[in-house]
Amino acid sequence: MYKNRSPEGKNNICGKKVAEYRKKMPEKTSQKKLADLLQLAGLDLDKNAVQRIESGQRFVTDIELRTLAHVLNVSYETLLED
Repeated sequence: MYKNRSPEGKNNICGKKVAEYRKKMPEKTSQKKLADLLQLAGLDLDKNAVQRIESGQRFVTDIELRTLAHVLNVSYETLLED
C-alpha cells in the first residue's frame, strides 16, 4: 500500500525548510507576514495554512512550492532537501 507521507509521518517534506528560511529573511517575518507576501505573489494562503505547512500537517502542491520558493528567495530544490 502506498503512503503519501514522509518517513517521519508528515504530509510534506518542505515544511521545516520553509520555517528555516522564513526565519532567515532580512526583516523579522512572522507566519502572518509570510502569508501576506504569498498573497501578494498570487497564492491565497493564510497564517494558519503557513503554520500547518511548517509543522508538516498540510500537503503542499507544486504551485505552492514554486511560490514559496520565490517569496523565500530560494530554489524549490532547496526546500526539498533533507
